[in-house]
Amino acid sequence: MKEEKQIVSQVATESLITDLRQIIEQARGHVAATANYALSIMYWQIGKRINTEVLDNKRAEYGKQIVASVARQLREEYGSKGFDEKNIRRMMQFAQMFPDIQIVSPLVSKLSWSHFLIDMPLIDRYRNPSKPLKLASTTFPVMITK
Repeated sequence: MKEEKQIVSQVATESLITDLRQIIEQARGHVAATANYALSIMYWQIGKRINTEVLDNKRAEYGKQIVASVARQLREEYGSKGFDEKNIRRMMQFAQMFPDIQIVSPLVSKLSWSHFLIDMPLIDRYRNPSKPLKLASTTFPVMITK
């Protein structure tokens, strides 16, 4: 009788742990997706704002200095991760390729910033902004798509 109770208890514990693992994994996936979405939209907004200042205000000749200065100041305030000059230029390119937030928003819900970094040279080459929509329907880990 005691042995049966232990077996039942062990099975119940294993079932509980399985359920808890699923809850944890779902929450982690949701957090990662939400963070990816927020970062990608932030990068788009940064690129859009810099493009407006540098390009729309006819200050393109100062573009290099402005981008370098912005990158330096953002790195000083927020750390080096994500705010180097090369990444700032990628943000600007991202906003140029997708000038409308209505286009960007559904894309970033399917693709991470890393996917955009991989896809942007292809998009730029073909000048076909609908290409990422096809890529978004087939979800590959970033390592596979490189």
